[in-house]
Amino acid sequence: MSGGDASAGSPYAPHTTDETRAMLDAVGVESVEDLFDIPESVRFDGEFGIEKRSEQATRRELQRTLGKNRSLTEFLGRGHYSHYVPSLVDHLADRSEFLTSYTQYQPEVTQGFLQALFEYQSMLVELTGLEIANASMYDHATALAEAALLAARVRKTSGNRILVPDILLSERKSVLENYVDGPGLVVDEYATDDANVDVAALEDAMDDDVAMVYAENPTTRGTIEENLAEIGELAHGNDALFCLGSDPVALSLLQEPASVGADVVVGDAATLGLPASYGMGLGLFATREEFVRQVPGRLVGVSEESVAPTARRGEGGDAAEAGGNRAFTLTLQTREQHIRRERATSNICTNQAWVALRTAMHVAYLGSSGLVELAENCVTRARDLAERLDDISGVQAPVHDRHHFREFVAHTDQPAPPIVADLEERGFAVHEVGEHEVQVCVTDVNEHMADELVTMFAEVAR
Repeated sequence: MSGGDASAGSPYAPHTTDETRAMLDAVGVESVEDLFDIPESVRFDGEFGIEKRSEQATRRELQRTLGKNRSLTEFLGRGHYSHYVPSLVDHLADRSEFLTSYTQYQPEVTQGFLQALFEYQSMLVELTGLEIANASMYDHATALAEAALLAARVRKTSGNRILVPDILLSERKSVLENYVDGPGLVVDEYATDDANVDVAALEDAMDDDVAMVYAENPTTRGTIEENLAEIGELAHGNDALFCLGSDPVALSLLQEPASVGADVVVGDAATLGLPASYGMGLGLFATREEFVRQVPGRLVGVSEESVAPTARRGEGGDAAEAGGNRAFTLTLQTREQHIRRERATSNICTNQAWVALRTAMHVAYLGSSGLVELAENCVTRARDLAERLDDISGVQAPVHDRHHFREFVAHTDQPAPPIVADLEERGFAVHEVGEHEVQVCVTDVNEHMADELVTMFAEVAR
């Protein structure tokens, strides 16, 4: 603004004193400060209260602080799983064109990233048997919540109930309840039996007002769900959608979701490509093609390159072949910033493209046989460790008479809290899930410490 007083406002959009006064008068306040209600206790007073240090001193201080962290061997699971991530994934994903890339709005300069995301979607399509997968959601919980919203939009008759198992992780249920509160949906639980769906209880809970039924395979307690086809039949018999929670490793071995009637598959795809971060994830979301216009987030599509009617010229001056090359682009973007707000299917404002890239790289590195082998080991490792813990006096493992994937629950005659605390003192972390129950997760990352865990467990369970 020529001639304006930049000190009165942003240097990028300055206002003159007169303009500022006119705007304040229009909204009925005396000063710019009156527009903000910031308590004095949290107002910035011009001082951060942080002692000035050199770079070297700052590094030493951080090292001292981080050195207070305890180094534990984690046998933790319950939704967060670590599998060995090949160094190849780190080296490729850390290339500058991936690290510095924002959302791939401009296909002309992001073909490589878009192709990787298309391959990620294609991998999920193969694993789930469903036709559409997006790239991507925040995490498992938000993917589940978006599935519930999709179900409410596409269900042919009225209904506002979302049925979930009574062993659903509390944090997932909390996110789900938060999402569906606005549209007026209700989250209800149905009973489980020995950590699998109680089909009779689910049937009793079913009614015409159910919009979606959610189940998991494997379950929160590590069991492999044996009633998926029956769950799908019950859901469809009441015109409800069937949503299944899983992950890419489990999907490579367990029943294909599409074959048991799943309409939507959600989960955390970051079981590959990232170590467990106990927070950050990668929301897996796949569904049937008939719901493609209702899918939240973004879809990467492939088409063919087009050119002007006159053929392009090659370096030698000869007419080059016109068009025909594959071209990738963001095909559907259904968030509220991109289309009319009233038509938006989701308000998701970003995605996990870089994490999806890492997952795709990890899956491609393993290949189909490597992925299946990893999944098979998730079954055998859990079984073998449970048998060894079961041999300890005062421990019964697993609690559930089921096949398990990665993890299992063990009963301890002694109270679980002190056992968990004593194991932590000895350098091991397991979940406390009940007064006399602990949950143990074993993967290729921690299996080398299984012998020592068993030894320590025998000491503290007496």
